[in-house]
Amino acid sequence: MLEDMSIRNLAENTQKSYLQQVTSFARYFGCRPDTMGFEKVREYQVHLIEDCKLAPSSVSIAVSALRFLYKVTLKRHWLPSWMSA
Repeated sequence: MLEDMSIRNLAENTQKSYLQQVTSFARYFGCRPDTMGFEKVREYQVHLIEDCKLAPSSVSIAVSALRFLYKVTLKRHWLPSWMSA
């Protein structure tokens, strides 16, 4: 993921934020993101909104990080339209 972000010239702060978000996602479920699918992304989004009470902008950052991971790094194309750019 780091290499993909670097190739795309993402800002250093964006890279740090994306890595934090992906790490938080993995810790929440206790497994690697590449072993999980769209259902877990959606479940995590609901968790951030309902349990963590995050602002929409914070949830958007988390979703953007996961979208980057799944679409760019893991090359998965099965994510629903609400996850697309």
